[in-house]
Amino acid sequence: MSATEMTLMDEPDRLRVALTPIRRRLLARLREPASAARLAAELGLPRQRVNYHFKALEQAGLIELVEERPRRGFAERIMRATANAFLVDPGVLSPTETGEPSGAEPGGSSGAEPGDGFERIADRYAAEHLVEAAAGTVREVTRMAAAADRRGVRLLTFTLEAEVRFEAPGDVHRFTDELAEAVAQVAARFDTPGGRSYRLLAGGHPTPRQGAEDDR
Repeated sequence: MSATEMTLMDEPDRLRVALTPIRRRLLARLREPASAARLAAELGLPRQRVNYHFKALEQAGLIELVEERPRRGFAERIMRATANAFLVDPGVLSPTETGEPSGAEPGGSSGAEPGDGFERIADRYAAEHLVEAAAGTVREVTRMAAAADRRGVRLLTFTLEAEVRFEAPGDVHRFTDELAEAVAQVAARFDTPGGRSYRLLAGGHPTPRQGAEDDR
C-alpha cells in the first residue's frame, strides 16, 4: 500500500516529534523507502543516531515498515514516510486561553475543531477572519483528501485564482460586494436540494512584494 499524499498534523505531541531539523530531513528523504544504515551513510551520521530518530518517528506514526531484508546476523528494516506531505494544522500552533496548544485536551488527546485557537471575527475585511477560514480549509481538505486516498478515490475539489489591481481602498469593498452578489447568483442556479454540499471560500490579500519588510 502506497503512502497517502497528505497527512494533517493536528496533535501537538506528534508535531513536536517531527519538528526537529534532522527528523524533517529524514521525513523528506523517506518519501522513498530506505534503511537507517543507508540514510546514515547519505547524511554522514552514526547509524545509532539515525536508528534513534527512526524509532521516535515510527512510534508517532510518521514512518512505517515496508519490508525486512536479511543481512548477516540481522534483518535490515526498510522504512518510508506514511505520507508524501505533512501539513500542520494552524490551530495547533495558536495558544488558547488555558495555555494549552489548540487541539490538545487534558491528557494530550486531540479535540481540534474548526476555529480552535482563533478568535471568531465577524468583519469580512479582517485579516484574522481570512486566516481562520484558510486554516479551516487546510484542516478539512487535508483530512478528506487523506480519507479519499485510503479508499483509492479522488477528492473532487476546485481552485480559482486571480489577481486584480485596485486603485483605492474603497475599490476593495465595492469589488467584494459585487463578487459576493455574483457568487450568490451562481450558487443559487446550481444549488440542488439533496445534492452533495460544497463549501466555497473566496479570499483576497495583498500580493507580497519581493524584498519588502512589511510583507514578511
